[in-house]
Formats: sequence, structure tokens, C-alpha cells
Amino acid sequence: MNNLVIAIDGYSSCGKSTTAKAVASFLHYAYLDTGAMYRGVTLYLLENGIAFDDMVRIEAALREDIHISFRRNRRSGRNELCLNDKIREDDIRQMRISNAVSEVSVIPMVRHAMVAQQQRLGRKRGVVMDGRDIGTTVFPDAEVKIFMTADVEVRARRRQEELAAKGEHVPLTDIMENLRKRDHIDSTRAESPLRRAADAVLLDTTHITITEQVDFVLDRVSAALFEAYAHKVTGT
Repeated sequence: MNNLVIAIDGYSSCGKSTTAKAVASFLHYAYLDTGAMYRGVTLYLLENGIAFDDMVRIEAALREDIHISFRRNRRSGRNELCLNDKIREDDIRQMRISNAVSEVSVIPMVRHAMVAQQQRLGRKRGVVMDGRDIGTTVFPDAEVKIFMTADVEVRARRRQEELAAKGEHVPLTDIMENLRKRDHIDSTRAESPLRRAADAVLLDTTHITITEQVDFVLDRVSAALFEAYAHKVTGT
């Protein structure tokens, strides 16, 4: 087995996406940022004035009007989210989306729609996915499962730097409050809550670099490939 499914779950601003992208690039795997998909739905609902409790309009939008895909930027090399064939990567990273996305992601019909799409995209294997429920709901049989965490203040500072680089200056206290709120909503929601899968390896990124995070995941990939090879050879 050469192509694995690699699931990287965890809290916001732990380095999940950066690590997942680097791992995917090293392995020549596809990368899917599932959190961006929920941000895309949130952006659509906000821009079209659809209340988060208006299930009739949300269901219709998911069925008929919301089309999410990813397009590779040739200049930067990154995958960018497209909402209805228009690149909206920068828009979905705004603080107003961060403040609302957890409310949207708890809506069962939204999760069902996004999980179904994620599973379709991952069927060919050879994929790295990061999110909140990849190892527990989307691909519970993933060969490599990582659960990432970090101190909330460290996460907030990382997020503040990302926003500042895009010209959006937000007080650290506001970001910390947002992260705590999202952590609570994500961890306590009824539909696919954020939790560490029983067989996921914990990775605390508070005091380590991105390079060390990537090496950590690649070590687990090597171990999984070796185990698969050993099973094939021995038949056990």
C-alpha cells in the first residue's frame, strides 16, 4: 500500500494546515483543508443574508447554490478555496468568518454535506486532510492520525501574526476569546465534536517549529508504510 490517508485534527492555529500542506508536498499527496470548506459556507451565508437558524434556506443553498472547490495557485503553489468558481481564499480568513464559522459548522446538514464531499475527494487515497473530525468521522480508518494542540496564547499570537500579514490588526485578547469560544463550540457540539481519536497520536506544537511538526508526521507515515509492508510480506 503506497497511498495512505493522513488525518490531522486539532484546535485552531496549532499549525495543522501549514504542517499538512508541507507533508502533502513532500509525499506528492493531495491536500484538503476541510476547515476552509466550512469557512466557505459561512462566507456564503453571511454575504447572502441567510440566518444561521434558517434551515430551509440553508438546505436550499447547500443543494443548489453553494459549490466549493480548490484551485492550485501556480505562483504560490498553495491550494485556494473557490466559492462558486471564484477564488475567495483571503476572504474566508477574515476575523468575521472566524467569529462565525463554529456556529455554522455545528449545523448537521452543513456537516453532512461537507463530510460527504470530503469522503468523495479522499476515495483515491494519497491524501492529507486537516480539520476537526477527520480521524473520527470523515476517515475513521485513516492509517495515520495526528491530533494537534497548543497553548491558547501561543495559538493566538500565531493567528495575530497571520492576520497582521494580511493587513488586519486584531487585539490579542480578542483573538484569544475567539479561540476559546471556538474550542468550546467545536468540542461540545452534538454533530461530530472535536475530539482525539483513540488511535490518534498527540502532537503539542507549543514549543516546536513547523519543521519539527512536519518531521513528526513524516515519522508516523514511515512507520505506517513499514507496518503495511510487513503485513503484506508476512500475511499477518
